[in-house]
Amino acid sequence: MKIHSSTWQMFLKRAWLFTAALLLLVQLPLHATVVIEAWKTENGVRVYFVQTHAIPILDIGVDFDAGSRFDSRNRAGLAAMTNMLLTSGIAAANRPLREPAVTEAGISDAFANIGARHSVYANSDRAGVRLRTLSDREVSDRAVATLARMLAHPSFPEKLFQRDKKRAISAIKEALTQPDAIVSREFMEVLYTEHPYAFSPTPESLASIRRSDMVAFHATHYVADKAVISIVGDATRERAEEVAEELSRRLNRSEDGRKSAELPAVEPSAVRERFIRHPSVQSHILIGMPSMERGDPDFFAITVGNYILGGGGFVSRLMQEVREKRGLSYSVYSQFDPHIQKGPFIISLQTQTEQTEEAVSVARETLETFMRDGPTQAELDGAISHLVNGFPLNMDNNSKVLSLVSVIGFYGLPLDYLNSWQDRIREVRAEDIRGAFSRKLSPEGLSTVIVGQKKE
Repeated sequence: MKIHSSTWQMFLKRAWLFTAALLLLVQLPLHATVVIEAWKTENGVRVYFVQTHAIPILDIGVDFDAGSRFDSRNRAGLAAMTNMLLTSGIAAANRPLREPAVTEAGISDAFANIGARHSVYANSDRAGVRLRTLSDREVSDRAVATLARMLAHPSFPEKLFQRDKKRAISAIKEALTQPDAIVSREFMEVLYTEHPYAFSPTPESLASIRRSDMVAFHATHYVADKAVISIVGDATRERAEEVAEELSRRLNRSEDGRKSAELPAVEPSAVRERFIRHPSVQSHILIGMPSMERGDPDFFAITVGNYILGGGGFVSRLMQEVREKRGLSYSVYSQFDPHIQKGPFIISLQTQTEQTEEAVSVARETLETFMRDGPTQAELDGAISHLVNGFPLNMDNNSKVLSLVSVIGFYGLPLDYLNSWQDRIREVRAEDIRGAFSRKLSPEGLSTVIVGQKKE
């Protein structure tokens, strides 16, 4: 019996609605064990797999060591543009199979016609794609085959490249009028100066990117030995291996002489304060410094300590001191953002122009006091309880588990990372927090960036 296309699409739509309802009901037990299996494909791609049969869905991620840390200043935005244009077309291939070219609309239809969803993303360290598909073999085979070709043989059509570049330039021009975007860009410039973490796309850097730059970037970074595949969902180990082989077999390997350039070390910034005048109602303020790499042994002490300092919302020290006691800001928070190299520690707040100096002073004093004295026992107990009890919510569906597994795979974290996380948090003591903060931060090394109107 032949099923009409519209009938098939209606069935898929209803299936997705039913699946979405199931997703709201499916949650891991409070102390669930997540078993991560790991291996390499024949082409050398690392694979991480979590098997769960609660719903008939496969969530797949393919990450490449292709983040913006490989951009140059005059081509800032190249990594993001290359990643974005992966979906613009697939080139024809003659070997090993004769495969026709596929247009941007063809890629979209190929996924939509089987109810699959895909997305691309890029950040400072990595870039990649995400795919969600029904686990039915026929459906998932078609989705995975399209994704595999898209990753290995993007066509980067010149016309669509020029279209998307114009859109990106317009978006950057708009962002450069917003104080929150300005302060974020300037903050990274102050902290990282000539390190690629400092480079943000500008209209000029985007305009300088050519199609040939994307082709070369893809050839260098979208290769098997720089890829990690993560699979979570309704599949056996044997099926997951088939999926991984299909995704990886078309990928080239790095050629001699085409190795990634060594990145410079992250050096301490010499700039302590930068002010950018802007006609905003409030001052937008960021305070911080480069601090921690992904996989640092101080991570768990830092996680608990930062929850107490500024990551715990209304119960945090910064919120109490800056907002509740003095009314200097509606919101204030702190965070550590670990990267492959030292990622930034950030204190963020906004305040009225005339209160800028006081707000900065109180935020810095709160941090210094916390670094010197550490948390109280009540703060420590409350933070540990919240983090431990809230952790299962970070992996209560397949998509969240995929995000965590992809981080584990890309950064080479232990396979038992998720299962030991709560125990590692429970082990943190006040002295661990003081020691970790003293190793990762120094009050005299902090830089402050302010965007707003200076007090007359």
